[in-house]
Amino acid sequence: MPALVIAEIDVHNAELFEEYRLKVPPLVQQYGGRYLARGGRAELFEGDREPKRVVVIEFPTLDQAKAWHDSVEYQPLIAIRQQASEGRMIVVEGV
Repeated sequence: MPALVIAEIDVHNAELFEEYRLKVPPLVQQYGGRYLARGGRAELFEGDREPKRVVVIEFPTLDQAKAWHDSVEYQPLIAIRQQASEGRMIVVEGV
C-alpha cells in the first residue's frame, strides 16, 4: 500500500533551504520515493491558514517512507530544513 509524505513549509532562510532542496531528491529516489508536488502553486480552499510551500512524496510503503525519514543520510538534512524553515510533515497510508 503506498504512503504519502506531506510537508507544509514556511521558508525563512532561502539560501540555507536551497542546500536542503538540492540534496533531498537523490535520497527520496534511493528509498523508492517520487515527488507528486514540490513547492508549486497552492491555494487555500478551506480553513484559515494560507499554505506557503507544500511538498507531497509518494513511497511504495509506509515502511519505506519511515526508512527514508529515519535514515542516517537524511538526519543532517532535517537539521538544515529546521534551521531554514518552520513547518510540519506527516505520513499517511494511501489507498
